[in-house]
Amino acid sequence: MKITFYGHASLGIEVNGVKIIVDPFISANENASHINIDELQADYILLTHAHQDHILDAEKIAQNTNAVIVSNFEITNYYEQKGFEVHPMNHGGSWDFEFGIVKYVQAIHTSSFPDGSYGGQPGGFVIEGEHKNIYIAGDTALTMDMKLIPLHLKLDLAVLPIGDNFTMGVDDAIIASDFVECDKILGYHYDTFGYIEIDHEEAKRKFFDKGKDLMLLEIGESIEL
Repeated sequence: MKITFYGHASLGIEVNGVKIIVDPFISANENASHINIDELQADYILLTHAHQDHILDAEKIAQNTNAVIVSNFEITNYYEQKGFEVHPMNHGGSWDFEFGIVKYVQAIHTSSFPDGSYGGQPGGFVIEGEHKNIYIAGDTALTMDMKLIPLHLKLDLAVLPIGDNFTMGVDDAIIASDFVECDKILGYHYDTFGYIEIDHEEAKRKFFDKGKDLMLLEIGESIEL
């Protein structure tokens, strides 16, 4: 499983040869100006919620690639009415896709489209593929529901927001990593705006002091699980 960081909360995931884009907010992110969305390949686009900083490039990428948009019912209904192929999900539900099993899990946040219309309830994703399990938390506060995840499977990686203000910050993300029982963390949702700028070295030190590994990737950088 290959995971690429495209800035903010945007990820590329390659599993069993299938390419997935998560929450594409790239073209308006000055930090990601070297990423050309027209060159991105996607078989699926996973959207955690409807805020603009998570869906901005979804339509363009789907138009370019014919990707299937996977999200909650309200979000997929929105895109289906625009003519896109979709797969609706809701909290607690799982589906066995060609690349692996995806479960849509709880997140504590809000969700609305840029025009103010209702975007359903926000969520995160647990993906099982290539004998690796990852948790993509989406935008969320720390929540006790995270403790349910290790009851089902052992995670190899947890992708957690650490920018604070709009989501949990570093200290709560450390607790979240305890809740999901995963000490290998990919941080995201930080530095894009002034509200969520972080001290990278301090964040890494705090995780290290708790015996955990916090990875902060450069935009365009990848890791393999």
